[in-house]
Amino acid sequence: MSTPPFRASLTNAIRYWERGRLIYNAALLGVVGAIFLFHLSQSWQAMSFDLLQGLFVLAVLANVAYCAAYLVDLVVQSSGYRAAWFKFRWALLVLGILFASVITQFVARGIFANAT
Repeated sequence: MSTPPFRASLTNAIRYWERGRLIYNAALLGVVGAIFLFHLSQSWQAMSFDLLQGLFVLAVLANVAYCAAYLVDLVVQSSGYRAAWFKFRWALLVLGILFASVITQFVARGIFANAT
């Protein structure tokens, strides 16, 4: 079995993972939004321009971490498991969203639930 050129694999990865990024960001926004609303009075006390800047940096870092999926995808696409990978790479997306959501809720709770 021959592997496709790197360019074709990269195009395939971009097409798949950038659609997944929308779901990923929506899930993380939902986690932060839910915690913000659950601790609404404390959340408003914590709000400041510095906090918004910090949240922006965290959002960018979460998206940088999301890019790790590209490395895994390109390596597996170059292997003999390419056909099976296309059937099951959704599992990496789901696992990544769940993992990032857990980390996000810890951070968001630390920011909004403990604000005084």
